[in-house]
Amino acid sequence: MKFLQIIFSLFSVLIFSQDIRSVQLFNPKTNDETAVIGFNDQLILKFDDLSNSNQIYRYTIKHFDRNWQDDNLFFTEFATGSLNGLIDQFQYSFNTSQAYTNYTLTFPNDKIRPKISGNYELIVYQDSPSNPLFTKRFCIVEDGVNLALNITRFQDASKPQLNQRIEVQAISNGANLSSNLNSISLNVIQNNNFNNGVFNQRPSSSLGSQVLFQQLNLAFAGNNEFYYFDNKIINQAFDMVANVENIDGKNYTYLFPVWAYPLNYQNQGDVNGAFYFRRNDLGTERNADREADYSWVYFNLDSEKIDKQIYVLGQFNDYIADKNSEMFYDTANKRYTAKIYLKQGFYNYILATKDASGIINLGEINGNFWQTENLYQAFLYYKPFGRNYDGLIGYGETRRAVR
Repeated sequence: MKFLQIIFSLFSVLIFSQDIRSVQLFNPKTNDETAVIGFNDQLILKFDDLSNSNQIYRYTIKHFDRNWQDDNLFFTEFATGSLNGLIDQFQYSFNTSQAYTNYTLTFPNDKIRPKISGNYELIVYQDSPSNPLFTKRFCIVEDGVNLALNITRFQDASKPQLNQRIEVQAISNGANLSSNLNSISLNVIQNNNFNNGVFNQRPSSSLGSQVLFQQLNLAFAGNNEFYYFDNKIINQAFDMVANVENIDGKNYTYLFPVWAYPLNYQNQGDVNGAFYFRRNDLGTERNADREADYSWVYFNLDSEKIDKQIYVLGQFNDYIADKNSEMFYDTANKRYTAKIYLKQGFYNYILATKDASGIINLGEINGNFWQTENLYQAFLYYKPFGRNYDGLIGYGETRRAVR
């Protein structure tokens, strides 16, 4: 009898285990994945549960320091309200091959509200926040400093992989920033990728309410414009889609092989690694939250085999290079292929290599050019004497190409 109970428990776990996909945290005012807001703004979280069951999900938040390390603050030090809240707004999928439940949370709200600025994680879980289903980063910024970014071409023979330089000008709305420069530091990231940034930069000069960051190490590889595909019409070969199939109720999307190792810059517009769920039927735009279907998407790269691993990365998978994003070599067709289960829509992606030491290179396959238009985001932190946390006093971004 006890053996049967164990078997039943394991069977129940298999049946009711969650398959969470298509996680988005975005600012509805800008409709992009840059999760940076002021105290009076809100973010929207959306995700799908492919088990298609009515589950109870909870969420909480955690504050971090400027380097995204635990700053050991108690909940009451950084937020008001309950320690956790329920995600109780959901809807079932409609007219899709893949059944799922779509969940939505508008945050901050009356249940939980941050009361200090800085770096945060939104933690979604079922039983315990120490065992999260997923986490998403976001930032609360004060209205204290305006940041202006300038991009220039960077040339250094000792660092040929770096060809775009960022300069940041911080102008205070009132306070004299130059009086406490040791408490100020700057982080700059590229294309919403926290794995690709320059951190903990101190001011290079200051004058009253103005602080400048002009150091030479604020430099990045330009990479190339992102690859893309659009399968909002899931039963037709469309933009960068070579072929489609539906076999036994499953959708399959086969992409054209991409252009690898370009010798010249490819001036192709992109959305800097972002993605948008869409479904369009005969010119009619559907509600993508509950009507966009899922498909196995096949990414292809025609290439000889190399001695490095290759990954398909973008904001859709938080630029995480793991087994879910890895490409595998097809010797017969001399092609790298990855198979990823995605909700239909418009996607940017990049092909990255990883060497034996674990170093990720975003430009080796796509190319690396100073002309590339990238999204650069600057975060200015401030921790004066007597404060026990890193406050975010300024945020700025630019999408301008180098001229």
